[in-house]
Amino acid sequence: MFSGIIEEFATVVDIRKDRENIDFTLTCSFTDELKIDQSVAHNGVCLTVVSTDGPRYVVTAMKETLERSNLGLLRVGDKVNVERSMMMNGRLDGHIVQGHVDQTARCIAMEDADGSTYFTFEYPEDREMARHGYFTVDKGSVTVNGVSLTVCRPTLNTFQVAIIPYTMEHTNFQDIRVGTVVNIEFDILGKYIARLQQLG
Repeated sequence: MFSGIIEEFATVVDIRKDRENIDFTLTCSFTDELKIDQSVAHNGVCLTVVSTDGPRYVVTAMKETLERSNLGLLRVGDKVNVERSMMMNGRLDGHIVQGHVDQTARCIAMEDADGSTYFTFEYPEDREMARHGYFTVDKGSVTVNGVSLTVCRPTLNTFQVAIIPYTMEHTNFQDIRVGTVVNIEFDILGKYIARLQQLG
């Protein structure tokens, strides 16, 4: 379980394909605190640490994860938003994030907001998925590349988020441009409500 509050960047230093899986080797400042089997969110995707070696650590993404996320697009040198799992005795500063990315979205617009920036993202329109809770609501929560954000101006398959300078500086939103593919996780509360409605 995560909160969507990014700790820092990790940098991809090696990528190796192993059959249908991909092993990513990364570096970050807290590598020496990581343990084998620990869960770390990478651009919002919960992955297990499988090995550590000095300043480097390795996580593995399987085929299902690669198909649903932007991890398969990563290249050596890319910055990845990372967050370790939430401590149960801590504050929930973002929102409840599972680390189970639902799908990708594409940035279709950026707009200056006199210091902050509005990003608009679009994902495939699918009314059946929306019936199952895969949608956004105004002032609701959404996770973009692992970042807990508040939704603005949602439509059936688009939404906006406002990024303040601090978030821009400390996450890989600084690298997002029109056309960039991001990971999104819809709010788990919406999924449960949608499921309850289906069950009557």
